[in-house]
Amino acid sequence: MSAAAGATAGATAGATAGATAERRVAVVGAGEAGMQLALGLQAAGHAVTLVSDRSAEEILDGPILSSQCLFGPALSVQRPLDPDVVRDAEAVRITAIGITVHGHAPAWSAALERPALSVDQRIKVHGWLRQFEDAGGEVRLQHAGVRELEALAADHDLVVVGTGKGELSQVFATDRARSPYDRPRRVCAVTYVDPDPIERPDDDTLRLHLLPGVGEFFTFPGLTVGGPCRMLVFEGVPGGPMDRWDDVTTPAEHLERSLDLLADVLPQEAKRFADAQLTDPGAVLRGRITPIVRNPVGILPSGARVLGLGDAVVLNDPLTGQGSNNATIAAQHYLDAIERRGAGAFDEEWMRHTFEEYWRAWAQWPTSWTNGLLGGLGAVQQRLLREAADHPTLAQAVVGGFEDPRTLFPWWTDASAAEEYVRVKAAEEDAPFDLRDLRSALGQFATGVTVITTLTPDGKRVGVTANSFASVSLDPPLVLWCPSKHLRSLPHFAQATHFAVNVLASDQHPLSRQFGSAATDKFQGVAVTEGVAGVPVLDGTVATFECRTVARHDAGDHVVYIGEIEQYAARPGAPLVFHAGAYHDTAAHRSVAS
Repeated sequence: MSAAAGATAGATAGATAGATAERRVAVVGAGEAGMQLALGLQAAGHAVTLVSDRSAEEILDGPILSSQCLFGPALSVQRPLDPDVVRDAEAVRITAIGITVHGHAPAWSAALERPALSVDQRIKVHGWLRQFEDAGGEVRLQHAGVRELEALAADHDLVVVGTGKGELSQVFATDRARSPYDRPRRVCAVTYVDPDPIERPDDDTLRLHLLPGVGEFFTFPGLTVGGPCRMLVFEGVPGGPMDRWDDVTTPAEHLERSLDLLADVLPQEAKRFADAQLTDPGAVLRGRITPIVRNPVGILPSGARVLGLGDAVVLNDPLTGQGSNNATIAAQHYLDAIERRGAGAFDEEWMRHTFEEYWRAWAQWPTSWTNGLLGGLGAVQQRLLREAADHPTLAQAVVGGFEDPRTLFPWWTDASAAEEYVRVKAAEEDAPFDLRDLRSALGQFATGVTVITTLTPDGKRVGVTANSFASVSLDPPLVLWCPSKHLRSLPHFAQATHFAVNVLASDQHPLSRQFGSAATDKFQGVAVTEGVAGVPVLDGTVATFECRTVARHDAGDHVVYIGEIEQYAARPGAPLVFHAGAYHDTAAHRSVAS
């Protein structure tokens, strides 16, 4: 299964039974991350102060804030918070991605696992701000600098900064080890135009053009303040043919330059937009972004600490369209961490742990993927994109990376892994069923989520997320799990005599993501106890089963491992549930609920 993020003992150690106790939290920045966190905290019963430099109406009537595309996993998190207009935006949904690598690979396209959606952030933020105010939330309309942060820190339990504009960008020091670039790698421009009145079969497709040495262009349907639109995004290599925006000063000039660029570098797209008109005077955006990762803890002159969120600490180039997805997942992760903390102090250790947990479980993957593409397509990526034209299953996997960048690793960057992955995907095309559709059907069976751990003969700790776990027998006590034959850690489990099944608690979805990734050290930041035969057992789970491997059975593209339980433990708490590609909490059915 695709797994997602990790709670550790460090994050839960401060949690208490009073996890719902009201806390005073200030959120600075009414962007996508800040608004979602503020609304989530408000719904959870906390006293929230939201600081914004503009009112809801000023945001709605102002210029566009970004290009944005929310893919399935993040969309499922954000949808409950969306204003009504966003819920009604199905008419502009994005169902596929088409990719053309000019000069290197033929064009191809593949369907997304779940439809994506692009809604003008002016609409969303306006709706969220009104929603927050209508529910009694405190909104302070003011510029936020260091002095204002000091005042907020003095009378709030926690200050979260979700904007890195101006003076606030200096509050969080650059993490040089995670920031490979010290200057912009692309010149970015965004243009919203009215949709083409001529319907085409690919109107619901995000079309991405990669022009090595020149830049990138992508376009997709969206919803803006005036209704449906088409969003155009230009990503030019500095100094190259698409770096032609410095003399543009008006919206009309911006539109004219957009069409001129298309005519020069992508004439096939230029024909589609020959009569394009801006959706509104604010439908343009230009800029140069330096991708950066910052230290998540800002230390104010008084010594007070504030926590960075979203673009304030992890800023990706728009090239892969991950900004809104990162913001949504970061906000949800921080909300969960605040809830788990209960009445515990939001000290620097907690702040760092909260961010590192999010980084390991999610942010490192879109950051690595995006930064890699900014450096140009390497031989491995060129081969994969060529092969995708001939293998629809591989094309689906590449497109799936936009939905969940973790799934691209290690095969997107490692030559040997890529070769094996292409072979596997090509073989899948001979299967009797559409495997993506079959996987979706199987996903209708809700399961718990486990992390299977073991210890290799040379003392290396190994772990992997799995939902293929089941009880087999009580006498003798037997359980099973089924790893894929393509699992990179499978040889380690084959060499080991024992394994442990760690049944995750509902707040441990970050651990699921962390152990489901291609991270080099999946145990980083995770509290464990030594179990039978030295096997690592994760802390904080609802149940663990420490087993001796008694049998292995070949089963198609998987192996069935049978283990005899030698030691087990169970703890009160709700388990993490996985259904239809998403995490869920358990709840008593209404027919039996008291």
